[in-house]
Amino acid sequence: MKKYIWPSIKLTLFMVLVLAVLYPSLIAAVSKTAPGQGKGRTVTVNNKVVGYENVGQNFTEDKYFNGRPSAVNYNAAGSGGSNKGLSNPDYQKTVLERIDTFLVHNPGIKKEDIPAELVTASGSGLDPDLSPAAALIQVKRIAAIRHLSETKLMTLVSDHIKRPLLGVAGPAKVNVLKLNIALDTLK
Repeated sequence: MKKYIWPSIKLTLFMVLVLAVLYPSLIAAVSKTAPGQGKGRTVTVNNKVVGYENVGQNFTEDKYFNGRPSAVNYNAAGSGGSNKGLSNPDYQKTVLERIDTFLVHNPGIKKEDIPAELVTASGSGLDPDLSPAAALIQVKRIAAIRHLSETKLMTLVSDHIKRPLLGVAGPAKVNVLKLNIALDTLK
């Protein structure tokens, strides 16, 4: 048995070196070559950081496009879903409350026309994007509040649609933060 202990200790120390020192150092070095140097892609307006491109934000004012709800209150340090299934009464109540709130703020929209992503949180709770349909359904409300034409807002949404790679790699999506920044620059 003694002949197995020393090789086991050596292997353990080697793996600790590789997995706890070398691998994290390599990943940190590679991240420095990525956009944002491993700190995320910040979005700046007038030399002020207003958010992160890949992290959802909480837009609650009716004059802005609302993003997906968050189960973690948009806290990137504690990302995660609610872990409640579709049959969970608490989850159903939460979704129904979100539907009711959406209908109050978007009169004239039918319950069945609301895209699911506007009333359900993503798995991370931090999804920064919406489908074009989820953005477009909010145009009427924003146009009325900001006294803008719906056509102008539809064009703005259309201009901010990120199409899938080669038309097949994922869905079309709209980054809510970038869309709202562009919305604030409209005259």
